[in-house]
Amino acid sequence: MKKITTKQITTTALLLAICIISQYFKNLSVYITGPVVNTTLILAVLGAGLYSGILLSVIAPITAFFFTGSPIMAAIPWMFPAVMAGNLVLVFFTYIFQNKITFRHHLEIGLILGSIAKAVFMGVLIVLIILPAFGDNIAAKLPKPEMLPKILATAKVTFSVTQLTTAMIGSVLALIIWIPLQKVLKNEIAES
Repeated sequence: MKKITTKQITTTALLLAICIISQYFKNLSVYITGPVVNTTLILAVLGAGLYSGILLSVIAPITAFFFTGSPIMAAIPWMFPAVMAGNLVLVFFTYIFQNKITFRHHLEIGLILGSIAKAVFMGVLIVLIILPAFGDNIAAKLPKPEMLPKILATAKVTFSVTQLTTAMIGSVLALIIWIPLQKVLKNEIAES
């Protein structure tokens, strides 16, 4: 196993801090938090390696729950590993297409495919399996149980279409940041 460097730890900590700060805005819009979280996952892999991306993939849903107190997550504990696994799909696509594939625009294609794979994975696992099996558990956590159909309908969109949209936006943001950052890092390495 490769030794983890201080730079990787620092990069991971910085990206985790950005991820956590963005989660404070989740109640404003998932279209603020989601892209930032996906951007941090991608940049973690690109800037600090696969283990950094894995770590953020696991921590992000837990910290998000503490900040937003999602009734769905509280009622269905299976949502935590499902969201973590969805994040891991994006992380692994980023890693593979950055480090193992070498054709032109490999990273861009990997991020598009990773975003699609994340949305499909979460759509199948959460929308088609977890919510139908455990969705009634949410009613017990609601002040008005008659809200359940609306919450489930929203959750189905959130864990499929919204995941695709926020992963794609996060991918674009990550590329906008990574392209110049990569040049700076290459110059830094060349000078040392």
